[in-house]
Amino acid sequence: MSDWDKLQEKLTERFGEKMDFDAILFNIGLQELSKPFKKYKKDEKLEIMHIAICTLLEPFGFYEFEGRDKDGWPHWKLVETIPHLDAKQQNKLIIDAIIDYFKKDGFI
Repeated sequence: MSDWDKLQEKLTERFGEKMDFDAILFNIGLQELSKPFKKYKKDEKLEIMHIAICTLLEPFGFYEFEGRDKDGWPHWKLVETIPHLDAKQQNKLIIDAIIDYFKKDGFI
């Protein structure tokens, strides 16, 4: 069983249903935001997913954490341009980063 399959299995156990790629990103973003769950507007949901992407790509050297604003939202700056990747390569990079993220926390 691949690490991705193990992660999917663990998340299904935890949340009661299989989570798609966007749901996983949203949950990582929520965790990093460190705010209680509430209903978010569409633009806020996209910002939360952006938090996840920055968090996931920071260990690869693409982003550097700058701090939190007065409302507690984290901010990063782009320090290295992300190379052009086709959709398959992009998907692999994010999946690998998601797996690393959950391994770091001991979830898988």
